Amino acid sequence: MRHARHWDRLADRYDEVSAGVERRFLAASRPWVAGRARGRVLEVGVGTGANLPFYPAGVELVCLERSAPMLEQARRRAAAVDRPATFVLGDAGALAVDDASVDTVVSTFTLCCVPDLEAALAEMVRVLRPGGALLLADHVASDHWWVRAPQALVDAVTVPLAGEHLGRRPAARLAALGLEVVESRRTTLGLIERVHARQPG
Repeated sequence: MRHARHWDRLADRYDEVSAGVERRFLAASRPWVAGRARGRVLEVGVGTGANLPFYPAGVELVCLERSAPMLEQARRRAAAVDRPATFVLGDAGALAVDDASVDTVVSTFTLCCVPDLEAALAEMVRVLRPGGALLLADHVASDHWWVRAPQALVDAVTVPLAGEHLGRRPAARLAALGLEVVESRRTTLGLIERVHARQPG
């Protein structure tokens, strides 16, 4: 709950505070991920809605977020970009979504902050239909050892403060969950990883 309150307090100024990081490190991944979404789409951790302008026309979009103030910011952005969507307050580790009912699950720069990474990934897989896509982008443990060392130092601050882990790597867990990785890319000294995985069937 302490970490959730951190994001609640930050919601109104999140876009302003993170603008530099967004522009330099995160923005390029958003069209790569959201542009691949098809059919009924569940975005887990919509935040303030930075992905909303990049979804293809015609998707049926459901946006989930655990912070009510962040969700309100996403609603405002959806209205500003004329993006129809349903907004749901909820937990990535216990999705209130039926089994095998979603064509695409999207999550960008969120799995670094979920309290239980394994539970969140298992839930995303559970709700995917056979043949459905899991589309991820996150900052992850670099594949360069000399970058991972300072990441560990940053984790010592960000994990207690906001529950934000720089050293996770969700993609490494997907095969054990039965998903096939269609495409995976790393950028920015290996710090950013984009993944397109598929539910067999």
